[in-house]
Amino acid sequence: MRNFRLEGSGGTDCLVMHDEAEPTPKPHDIVVRVRATSLNRRDTMILNGTYPLTPRQGVIPLSDGAGEVVAVGNAVTRFAVDDRVTGSYFTRWIDGRINAKLVDQLGCTLDGMLAEYALLDEQWAVRLPEHLDWHEAATLTCAGLTAWNSLTGAEIPKPGQWVLVIGSGGVALFALQFAKLLGCQVVAVTSRSEKADRLRALGADIVVSTADTPEWGAMVRDQTGGIDLVVETGGPPTFAQSMIASTLYGRIVLLTVQDAKGGAVQIPGAVYQRSLVTISRVFVGSRTGLETMLRAISAHRLKPVVDKVFPFAEVRDAYRYFEQGNVFGKVIIEGA
Repeated sequence: MRNFRLEGSGGTDCLVMHDEAEPTPKPHDIVVRVRATSLNRRDTMILNGTYPLTPRQGVIPLSDGAGEVVAVGNAVTRFAVDDRVTGSYFTRWIDGRINAKLVDQLGCTLDGMLAEYALLDEQWAVRLPEHLDWHEAATLTCAGLTAWNSLTGAEIPKPGQWVLVIGSGGVALFALQFAKLLGCQVVAVTSRSEKADRLRALGADIVVSTADTPEWGAMVRDQTGGIDLVVETGGPPTFAQSMIASTLYGRIVLLTVQDAKGGAVQIPGAVYQRSLVTISRVFVGSRTGLETMLRAISAHRLKPVVDKVFPFAEVRDAYRYFEQGNVFGKVIIEGA
């Protein structure tokens, strides 16, 4: 089988294709024919050596992928051949709170999905909604669950409340879609005004272009009465404006704390002193959380947004395209 392994760090030249024997399942393993994978920001951080968790040398990258089960071990009870599955990001985190013993991740400390066949313990996988095609199904493990838990991990926003999302990457668009699913109103902030109509088509009630209004926080607060929940993926360039836009007891889920140049999020003193905003974060989520999200996606027949699809052999091009940042949704890599 063909796969890619990460040999070193420092750029796409570290992605090396191999031709290896097809995996054989141990008693509790399943073998998955991978039909599609997708990229997340963590994958570029792993590639460039900036991810906080050290990857295993020679690991198969990518946490996100989807395919069908083609073989099962003789003790497997959760799946059968032909089941459509995806992996769980923190493979050993089934439910409850995470701890240091549960940090293993697909595509980092454990072999991931950028392969013709993936070998997974049956506890590491979940079934997929039937209405999704392979490209859509490959987007859920990281960005989808991060967005879901940003909205539902603590106090779930009530119908009619305001949610603010930033940009048009995978997490932001999932957060927009999930917020509308929950009956919320959504402000979408973008640096590219040409994306405004596409954001509105996904359900955004207000679209703000930072090119037209760089200091948008007060304007958003005036128009909405204050944002109840911000899914803050912008980091240093947007965090202060997110605080200004928030209602007095608003919440900000802070997912990005540094920009590409190493600049860090700073809280302006004057803004902080007049705010009672709660700032929190999420670590993607557990397998139970992933299963809950997938039930919601299935019930509402939600369709993830796909930006562009690359052939398996063009993995390096897919990474480079993703890193340039001008995406609308998820970047997909076809199965081998």
